Amino acid sequence: MKNVAIVTGASSGLGKEFVKLLIDNKSIDNIYVISRNSDKLNKLKDDYGDKIIPYATDLSDMNNIKTFGKYLEKEDINIKLLINNAGFAKFCSYDDISIDESLNMINLNVSGVVTMGLVCIPFMKKNSHIINIASQAAFQPVPYQNIYSATKSFVKNYSRALNIELKEKGINVTAVCPGWIKTNLYDRGCINAKKGTTKFSHMVTTDVVAKKALKDAYNNKDISVYGLYVNGCRFLAKILPEKLVMKIWLMMQGIK
Repeated sequence: MKNVAIVTGASSGLGKEFVKLLIDNKSIDNIYVISRNSDKLNKLKDDYGDKIIPYATDLSDMNNIKTFGKYLEKEDINIKLLINNAGFAKFCSYDDISIDESLNMINLNVSGVVTMGLVCIPFMKKNSHIINIASQAAFQPVPYQNIYSATKSFVKNYSRALNIELKEKGINVTAVCPGWIKTNLYDRGCINAKKGTTKFSHMVTTDVVAKKALKDAYNNKDISVYGLYVNGCRFLAKILPEKLVMKIWLMMQGIK
């Protein structure tokens, strides 16, 4: 039986950083890398060798995840680590994107995380870990990225509750709540909307977030927050009225 890690959204950004950090982990025999871009996944295999197993699919379609689950049934594996990183954002008003785009965001950010967990947990044993990537946006309602922030709030709350439920199996779940990270998320998220997020303060690199996430997961923490700035925002979101928090957010973004 092989010990494996599964990383979604692995072709770039934070997902790729997790792959880099895991490649030298001798307790993991293979890393299943998942995204829609088969060329980038194959490039990971070229760069890091046969430890990488590419699996190209669209995780916003739940049938594709169920198919992946059937694929796992044919493998003799123990999933030591599942990293649900795939997701995307649109920084705009509710009516700047189509109904299909709105639902796709929910499907990938919410349903994809839940379904991946459900198909992978049966292949996990004691001392396995699930890392679900949420966001600083999970701590508050965020106007003009309302769907994205709501999906990440779901991921945070779902992960922390699931962590309690899986304790008896010895499986730990960690919700990672980073602030702005230097990735191509913004290339897709910024659509030149009349009103939307345009100021990305205190942006950090993928390596510091990924390292902190793995460290916290291995220490069986149920939430991982990197940096003084994000921790400060988390604290203020707890003590201030939500209406005031949203007003401050709009002022920071220069939105009237």
